[in-house]
Amino acid sequence: MAVLGTALTPSRVKVMMLGAGELGKEVVIEMMRLGVEVVAVDRYENAPGMQVAHRSVCINMLDGAALRRVIEQEKPDFIVPEVEAIATPTLLELEKEGFNVIPTAQAAFLTMNREGIRRLAAEELKLPTSKYRFAATREEFDAAVAEIGIPCVVKPIMSSSGHGQSTIKSAADIDKAWHIAQEGGRAGAGKVIVEAFVDFDYEITLLTVRHVGGTSFLEPIGHHQVDGDYQESWQPQAMSFEARRKAEEIAGKITGALGGRGIFGVEMFIKGNNVIFSEVSPRPHDTGMVTMISQDLSEFALHARAILGLPIPNIAFHGPSASKAVVAWGDSDGVSFGNLENVLAEPDTTMRIFGKGPVRGHRRVGVLLARAESTNVALKKVFRMAEKLDVKL
Repeated sequence: MAVLGTALTPSRVKVMMLGAGELGKEVVIEMMRLGVEVVAVDRYENAPGMQVAHRSVCINMLDGAALRRVIEQEKPDFIVPEVEAIATPTLLELEKEGFNVIPTAQAAFLTMNREGIRRLAAEELKLPTSKYRFAATREEFDAAVAEIGIPCVVKPIMSSSGHGQSTIKSAADIDKAWHIAQEGGRAGAGKVIVEAFVDFDYEITLLTVRHVGGTSFLEPIGHHQVDGDYQESWQPQAMSFEARRKAEEIAGKITGALGGRGIFGVEMFIKGNNVIFSEVSPRPHDTGMVTMISQDLSEFALHARAILGLPIPNIAFHGPSASKAVVAWGDSDGVSFGNLENVLAEPDTTMRIFGKGPVRGHRRVGVLLARAESTNVALKKVFRMAEKLDVKL
């Protein structure tokens, strides 16, 4: 029987968010709506999720001892990783000691490291993937590129949101790609994956929810990325019946192998009726921010329900929708957003401002959302919104 108490009282259910970025912030808000007590943890002060949580703690989450200290002090009922850069071996230890890691500590461990999840998908589950090789040294990297062939994609095995990712289009790009990967990894320099370039018609995120009543699949989300960093997403992505069936089968297998409860973002390439597995995140996905306007229960609300053992009898889809990331460029300690009376003038539009502080180079600081009679019209709406938005540093 699912029971929820009252935050800041002895009856409370306590959740600790490990990572308090814009995605974590939305999960915190959904937990707050259900009376859950939330502790937000991140590597920097005043992260978005910290601004809406009951308490916050700033630590280096790759420091296992520091991570253990804060978890043992707070004794949360649920530990919810929101980023990859976490000392996952410590989570494995804590889970064995009785702590509840979402979806599981093993899932967090495998998906933090592209090598772990790729070997699980391709070698154990036999899912279709691109050809790949791992490389720990420059010599291994050069050999991997030669074997995979050009063009190919290079990523650190520990990174997200496109950090450290690049595409080798000619031999002249090889040296640059190596250095980008070494500088962009969340845990510093180290091993990389070299993947064959996949010829695809489009790519999707299939949000998959494992909950007390089983597994549910959301409408597929199409998206546009630049060097692995999401720019726009739309829902639903048009797919053939056969491609969608295969996508759901792949998503079911990989999330079933990872286990636990919560939402997973399963990324796949689609070519005709063929589906190729790319990656999986055991948490809300940035491309899934479109669900904040497309559905009655966003990916964040679904994650909260699944974690807490609450039923998800249905997911009502409101209609074709789109999202566009707002990226600030420059050097500033604060960002302002102007001309909003025109940005939000059209019907069925909204936005989220993340509440991020300093910008050094470029940083995703918000998202624009629209719903319309088709995804193409919704996309045109968010592009018009972006043109009107005045972002000042």
